Amino acid sequence: MALMNNAPHERPASMKPPEQPSSSASVIRKTEAAPVAGILLLIGTTFLFTGLDTTAKYLSAELPTSQIVWMRFVSHVVLIAPFFFLTEMGRGAWRSNRPGLQLLRSALMVTTTFLNFLAVRYLQLADAVAIFFVAPLIVAALAGPLLNEWAGPRRWAAIIVGFLGVLVITRPGVGGLEWTALFALAAATVFALYTISTRILAGHDSTVTTFFYTPLIGLIGFAPFGIAVWETPPDLFHWLLLFMTGIVGGLGHLLMILAYRRAPAPVLVPFMYIQLVWMTASGILVFGDFPSSWTFIGAAIVVASGLYLWFREQQTARGEPS
Repeated sequence: MALMNNAPHERPASMKPPEQPSSSASVIRKTEAAPVAGILLLIGTTFLFTGLDTTAKYLSAELPTSQIVWMRFVSHVVLIAPFFFLTEMGRGAWRSNRPGLQLLRSALMVTTTFLNFLAVRYLQLADAVAIFFVAPLIVAALAGPLLNEWAGPRRWAAIIVGFLGVLVITRPGVGGLEWTALFALAAATVFALYTISTRILAGHDSTVTTFFYTPLIGLIGFAPFGIAVWETPPDLFHWLLLFMTGIVGGLGHLLMILAYRRAPAPVLVPFMYIQLVWMTASGILVFGDFPSSWTFIGAAIVVASGLYLWFREQQTARGEPS
């Protein structure tokens, strides 16, 4: 799954007074060393998410997508279960102020994972991730009616240009990608809703609580779909890959949380597009898929639009019109 601007979900700052630095040296460490660590952690996250998508595409040649999705969440829960059973913080994680929204967010996570795995099953990795990166533009478009964060004319122009970039990649009706590209666009749309639900929950539940609820619908609610199409993996290697999906995905989300704890979102957002490099390289090395020039042109338009939106958000935060 492509990485988006998902800051960790912490208690309101008023409930956690910040520690006072004991010296000027500690201030330097907080303002300079931490952002570097955050950037490195985010780069690691994009690498892990690329590994997840690559593994899903490889497994798709032998196994049904629903089975891969379900096992991604089964192994995710196996990875994190010791924390929730053996630590005091983990045992209380199920207590949520918005359990209904937590379950909805978990369902959105499962849906976007399913659609994304379908996308990488049929598309080149570079094409899938380039289309998926339209998600921040969808977030900006939906933030008005859902969060009352209305975009100004310049940001709307960036949103429209970004969608034009997707049309450049897919080239509908002129010999471009097949209709299966709609899976990637649908995955980006659902992920945008997932991101908005994450923003809402940030003011109600802690990181640990949200992390607890994230895989629940995938583990329990998606079980009938995964079991119904179950096919025994052909060998031990495919079994290992199935379990690695959850481990790689879970570690990716953990690194992302740690990254946003060490650096602010404005510092990290530009580096999320490094996943385009990883996905392109993985597609070439593992599957021999060389993206077309249209993919590069369209991806450049989508990325430029996303970065412009990020730039405008920083200006808005400083009180300038959007």
